[in-house]
Amino acid sequence: MTADPTPHEMVRDARRRLVDYLDDLEPEAWAQPSLCDGWTVTDVVAHLSLSTSGTWSEMIIGMIRHRGSWDRWNASTARRQAETHTRDELIDIIRQNADSLEHAAGSSHDDQLVDLLVHGQDIARAVDTPLSVPVESAVAAIDHVLASRWYGAKQRLADLGLDATDADWSGPGGKAVRGPIVSLLLAASGRPAALADLQGPGIEILRGRLA
Repeated sequence: MTADPTPHEMVRDARRRLVDYLDDLEPEAWAQPSLCDGWTVTDVVAHLSLSTSGTWSEMIIGMIRHRGSWDRWNASTARRQAETHTRDELIDIIRQNADSLEHAAGSSHDDQLVDLLVHGQDIARAVDTPLSVPVESAVAAIDHVLASRWYGAKQRLADLGLDATDADWSGPGGKAVRGPIVSLLLAASGRPAALADLQGPGIEILRGRLA
């Protein structure tokens, strides 16, 4: 019997899938808006290229410079990375770090997996070119999103019961929302684009919360 992949192995696989995908992405797609509000595809790739670097002091100083906002600091850092590196350089950074055990201050391998899978779909769905995600990786990612206080999923999904139609997985009980596991992951992470793939008695409640 094959053992389940470890978080590190799932992160490594996600990075390798992403760079293979980006190698084939048309040049004009890089300037398109992603599903991540205010970020282009290039910005998202630049952000993912930084997932194995970043110290506590850099983060704290950066947040101070951005009036205490982690989101503003994070976006500024990604755009600076995008402005100072070519597309090929960004891809190569992710490729070279595919097997890295390092992660940015305050994050974990589980956070890296969520980042890679969700941002990968932020790119893929925006440019209408599918990027495959292994079911076991999507399950691990959504379990982490639901358990963590950082993603807002507990409030977003309160009294809703998620049920994957393509995996042996379901979330906490409540009014059902059913669909593919990757789309449930995106909805749990606050992406309205996932709604088109979902259905069930709880869908209108979820739609209102993602508006």
